[in-house]
Amino acid sequence: MCLATDGYFLVKLLKSIASSIHKRYLHRIYDMLFGFYGPQGWWPAETKLEIIIGAILVQGTNWNNAFRAIQNLKNFGMLNVESLYLVDIGRLVEIIRPAGFQRVKAVRIKRFIERLVGELDGRVERLCMMPIEDIRVWLLDIPGIGRETADNIILYACGRTIFPVDRYTIRLFRRLGIIENDDYEYVRRFVEENMPKSLEIYKEFRALIVRHCKEVCRARPLCERCILRKVCQYGAERGK
Repeated sequence: MCLATDGYFLVKLLKSIASSIHKRYLHRIYDMLFGFYGPQGWWPAETKLEIIIGAILVQGTNWNNAFRAIQNLKNFGMLNVESLYLVDIGRLVEIIRPAGFQRVKAVRIKRFIERLVGELDGRVERLCMMPIEDIRVWLLDIPGIGRETADNIILYACGRTIFPVDRYTIRLFRRLGIIENDDYEYVRRFVEENMPKSLEIYKEFRALIVRHCKEVCRARPLCERCILRKVCQYGAERGK
């Protein structure tokens, strides 16, 4: 009984120590990235709806293409719930063509808008007032909206503290040597358990990771240019 009890407390102690180490390490990574790149100002948009539509349009493409599609929607006076609800799918496909995969994305946008109108009176604010997990379930129930897109919407459109995970996050954390596997929920919880529950920090950290991985921590990394090289397991092993 005593050994079992001692073992239980030892496991708790080790977990506590590991958690403390992870917290300090992630905080340092954030501080280093923020100090080097500065604030990123994500997500550029005028309304919550624009962020949501942008999150759908940017799937499988880069932000420049998604931005061009958003500008088309604005130019045609289409970036509002009523217009998106009434527009013919073929017309929507043509307007968002710069984003690529335009028919697939048009269907996703229409499904989102139709559900928003049918269940929440077309008000994004009503969606964002729901508990985080309920928002997530609601979004994930729409075909074509996966976890990353849903969590981007929750974080940037609804202003709620959830951390979206993408291939850049997994790549960076793998190379730093701070995650054990690539499971989406595992990585999301890892960040949320070890970073301050701050909306601004979540937004910046997500944006900083994407920028760093696009510019430096690429598929073929530019380790000699990396601000994190002194604390990176991959960089240390590569240096040897």
